[in-house]
Amino acid sequence: MTQKISIIGAGSAVFSLALVKDLCLTKGLSGSHVCFMDIDSERLDMIDALGRRYAEELGSGLTFEKTPDRAVALEDADFVINTAAIQDEYVKHDIRTVTDKHGYYYGGRMRLLYYQIDLMLSIARDMERICPDAWLIFAANPVFEGTTLVSRETAIKTVGLCHGHYGYRTIASTIGIDPDKVTFQAPGLNHNIWMTHFIYDGADAYPLLDEWIENEAEAYWNEHEATGTHDTQMSRAAIHQYKMYGLMPIGDTPRRSGWWYHADQETKLRWFFPPWGGPDTYGARAVTRQSKEERIARMTEAAYDPDTSLVDMFGAVRTREQHISIIDGLVNDNEYRAQVNVRNDGALAGIPDDVAVEVPAIVNRNGIQPLRVQPLPQKVMLECILPNWLGMERSLYAYKNGDRSVLLYEVLDNHQTRSYDQALAMLEDVLGMEPNEEMNRHYQWPANW
Repeated sequence: MTQKISIIGAGSAVFSLALVKDLCLTKGLSGSHVCFMDIDSERLDMIDALGRRYAEELGSGLTFEKTPDRAVALEDADFVINTAAIQDEYVKHDIRTVTDKHGYYYGGRMRLLYYQIDLMLSIARDMERICPDAWLIFAANPVFEGTTLVSRETAIKTVGLCHGHYGYRTIASTIGIDPDKVTFQAPGLNHNIWMTHFIYDGADAYPLLDEWIENEAEAYWNEHEATGTHDTQMSRAAIHQYKMYGLMPIGDTPRRSGWWYHADQETKLRWFFPPWGGPDTYGARAVTRQSKEERIARMTEAAYDPDTSLVDMFGAVRTREQHISIIDGLVNDNEYRAQVNVRNDGALAGIPDDVAVEVPAIVNRNGIQPLRVQPLPQKVMLECILPNWLGMERSLYAYKNGDRSVLLYEVLDNHQTRSYDQALAMLEDVLGMEPNEEMNRHYQWPANW
């Protein structure tokens, strides 16, 4: 069935082309119309050329348009996929350089969400005016805060997606079992999910993981070099968290839990794999920036080279991304089991109904229907889930009220803070940076400060 699928921030070219690939290979969506939207004209032209040529090579019936105007992209849209990121790795690097001067290693894991959540909410509000019946699919972070905020503040049908749950496949492969024969369940909050079910050939596979830890883990940790910057799923940190909580942390969860894994570079190399010590290090981020530049350069060259076969270059096998499968399920009733971030409404016990949770869901013409999962262990809730929820609530409170003192509280609560004056100076210097000018105006001290 023909649909208009608008991709906001389409200049995130690798991801956008993956969406086009999956659309081309989904028969039920043949003839759909793809609208690429981005304010970066060079990137927009490049992804438009790539998408058209790739679809043509596969003989797909997709049609395309490109625009820098969000209202045009939203007009008559059935699905809006937001992949946009306001501040890139270069701005974040500059911010970390400033925080370093105040004694906060790698930014002190400070999260400044203003630009991203403001964009997420503004897109949803535009959709209420222009395409109120469309689905909004978040592909860019922060999924947790963005999905919660939009589902509270607007009537737009909203779902946030992440691919971290595929970490179960890394676990299976590492301990020597076939991932395709594994059934799993990993509920929680985005980037904070815990594997409650790990079934292999109909039996609990956790004993196989325990056996691997007992007999093979130490040798693996001593010999393994990271296969990529985000190779953390079977790290010492992940297994340490498993021992602490009795469930395996999945996807990005191993890298977010516990300040003690992130005190400095030496500590990171203890808990994560060389050569970087996980993705949240200067070395890893430099690799990320370089890899992105190289990918964009290759894609740009290929987009305008008629002799390059894009199918040969990018393949013709569907990705594991869920976006198009969910659209197919909603439109064509091709039922699909997904891992989604949606308003809770009782799916995960212990979390308010109006908070976005990450849970399994059944997708068909009736909508995205989250499954009620068993409660997470109390220790996981007390030490991981509930603190994460409260941090999210502080971020949204600060955003909605423009309250600078809440940002200061977050810095004061950071384990790297040694004094009030240190925290205040760091916050003011970061907000005073040129890329943060709008954010600096938005967050003001309370009237009685």
